[in-house]
Amino acid sequence: MSKALGLLSGGLDSNLAALTLKRQGVEVTCVAFVTPFFGSTKAEKAAKDLEISLIVRDIGEIHLEMLKRPKYGYGRNMNPCIDCHAMMFRLAGRIMEEQGLDFLFSGEVLGQRPMSQNLSALRAVANYSGYPDRILRPLSARLLPITPMEEQGLVDRDQLLDIQGRSRRRQQELAEAWGLADYPASGGGCLLTESSFSGRLRDLFQYQPKATVVDIELLKLGRQFRLSPSAKLAVGRNQSDNDAIKNLARSTDVLVRSDNFSGPLGLVSGNAGQEELAMAGAIVASYGKGQNEAEIDILLQQEERRWVIRVVPLNRDAVAASLIV
Repeated sequence: MSKALGLLSGGLDSNLAALTLKRQGVEVTCVAFVTPFFGSTKAEKAAKDLEISLIVRDIGEIHLEMLKRPKYGYGRNMNPCIDCHAMMFRLAGRIMEEQGLDFLFSGEVLGQRPMSQNLSALRAVANYSGYPDRILRPLSARLLPITPMEEQGLVDRDQLLDIQGRSRRRQQELAEAWGLADYPASGGGCLLTESSFSGRLRDLFQYQPKATVVDIELLKLGRQFRLSPSAKLAVGRNQSDNDAIKNLARSTDVLVRSDNFSGPLGLVSGNAGQEELAMAGAIVASYGKGQNEAEIDILLQQEERRWVIRVVPLNRDAVAASLIV
């Protein structure tokens, strides 16, 4: 029996790819990679439903370094799909070799995404991964050049599929025929494909090229403001945001909140001077219960150090001018 390691997102295509191989007797294991931009929740559910083993690996730091300088550039937003897929295959390939498995596979469909799943892009992903002769795309395999795995009899090409294009009708028909009733809707799942988040990320990379995974996690919270080329502010929208911001604070960050009025928590990151901190306080004040006061006290905290500054809450037009969109 041949043994394969697949990239599993938990979406319909990757589920069907795993089932296509499992149904012809291949022993299937899958891996789900975790970054600040996508997680493993759907993959974990899918693996349980499909009764296959799942390996979960956090690749946040190495993925972020790739994201800053992708060889093949970005898609419509900040999604470097070719580089990302190649990286996942590269990392999966190492697991494959460590565990003595035979080949890799994914749920990629020829032509489903015009930029990242055309024939040229699929070839680029395979070559850049370092494992060009050990990658199989079961859903479109009969439309692609024959692979060594098929030639060697590790898989039966006649039992692989010939799906192509953006329509998902064939996949939905197969899901029904194979009893795969519970799967997520197509699209979504990766923050890098979202225009609103991509704007925040472009700003971060422009002004903080050495941004870390913590900086990315902060980008996902509340409202984001550019205070100066060297400093930015995150402001919570709700208690969940406030708690997350507090937990992410580092020794160099400054927490910002109204001293005598209820309101959101802010976090200033980067190199902030008195002017930037005053601006941050005025923005935080504009979202709290003291927004209509002439002046209010703002409490600043950096690790154990605490101090108070007095600010005039900004009006919303001035706040909007600093908002990162």
